[in-house]
Amino acid sequence: MQGVKALREKYPRWGKDKLAVLVREDGHEVSVSTVGRILAHLRRRGELKEPQRRAISAKRKSRRPYGVRKPREYIAQQPGDLVEVDTLDVRPCPGVSLKQFTARDVISKWDVLEVRTQATAITAKEFIGTLEGRMPFKVKALQVDGGSEFYADFEEECQRRKIQLFVLPPKSPKLNGSVERAQRTHTEEFYEVYDCPWTVSELNPELRRWEYVYDCVRPHQALGYKTPLQFLRDKGIVKPDYLSNLSHMY
Repeated sequence: MQGVKALREKYPRWGKDKLAVLVREDGHEVSVSTVGRILAHLRRRGELKEPQRRAISAKRKSRRPYGVRKPREYIAQQPGDLVEVDTLDVRPCPGVSLKQFTARDVISKWDVLEVRTQATAITAKEFIGTLEGRMPFKVKALQVDGGSEFYADFEEECQRRKIQLFVLPPKSPKLNGSVERAQRTHTEEFYEVYDCPWTVSELNPELRRWEYVYDCVRPHQALGYKTPLQFLRDKGIVKPDYLSNLSHMY
């Protein structure tokens, strides 16, 4: 037992299979299962010291102070309960590279869009103000992937605004399927149809007009061919004065 313990302390990431080989090389006949039982016994007695993780690569993100996995019991039922946010690469021609931030409310299908030259934590933070200002209801929770733009300033801003932040597990874009589908629609029905200017200052007004069409004119099959605006009005879920200000916003 002491030999197994000494080897485990020397090589704390090695499991029973590797340790059994070393024990046998020391002249002891032992099976892998026996080494496993010894390790389990030492673990129960609290005699195994597990190594602490140390960040050595910029690719490994630090522990989030605010964002969490969405609990299974959290189910969006009303507009604003869950807004998915993602970025879309806009590369229409050589030398042009933009990032579109897209926010999609999973219940009403209401979208907010904005392009920036880069997707950083600062531009993502600023987009929170954009989506809160242009969604006609209170935003209670955002859901994002693990992109670097959704750390730091972005996370702090969610906390400051008291918006819950849910973070997807790695390599699970399907869990943000609503906004993924929205970005496909914006690509097919806006970027591939209209002649767009390719500077941020010129493209954002055009994109905002398209946002109005998408939210207030375009019938949505998922809403029984209502527009998101009609859907919200039927439910009586619209911020006070939002409708009167709508024409000035777009």
